[in-house]
Amino acid sequence: MRPQKIDDTQLIEGLMSVLQSKGFEGASLNDFAQATGLQKASLYHRFPGGKNEMAIMILQFVNTWIKDHIYLVLTEKGATTATKLQRVVQHIKQLYQNGEKSCILNALSLDSGLVILGDEISKAMRLWMEAFTALGVELGYTTTQAETKARQSLTFVQGGLVLAKGLGDPIYFHKALSDLKSLFVRE
Repeated sequence: MRPQKIDDTQLIEGLMSVLQSKGFEGASLNDFAQATGLQKASLYHRFPGGKNEMAIMILQFVNTWIKDHIYLVLTEKGATTATKLQRVVQHIKQLYQNGEKSCILNALSLDSGLVILGDEISKAMRLWMEAFTALGVELGYTTTQAETKARQSLTFVQGGLVLAKGLGDPIYFHKALSDLKSLFVRE
């Protein structure tokens, strides 16, 4: 029997959905197989390092996504602040399906015992904060003020996702995104 084919986007979406809903420790190879439509043997072939290798690939995808959809957008020259923020907020909404999906960084932050996951999670969060710090500095805030706002932006989005999931209402996520935009409005 010929192995089933799946494109990388479908594979990443399937793997990420399992990790978002079950976390690293709770996810099984059966869960990954079901979410991707692949046989366990195909997953073993593609990821000889198992669940660890899958999680690392997902976090590398997240880092690339943050670079492309947040960092490069917020550091773009020539675009207005309002335009940059609107684009970033739209990207964040799409990634988290309007607050319906859990944050992959949060899901993988639970202790898995893998140092490399912590390193990749930290890298993603630092890149997020660098992007928002650059925006704050561009707006005339001091570096310290911009760094504070950047940390708050991450806290707003992460907290909004946790509340939306925990209380079953995406309004908390939408409020967090509104608060995020307000952070970078000069008075």
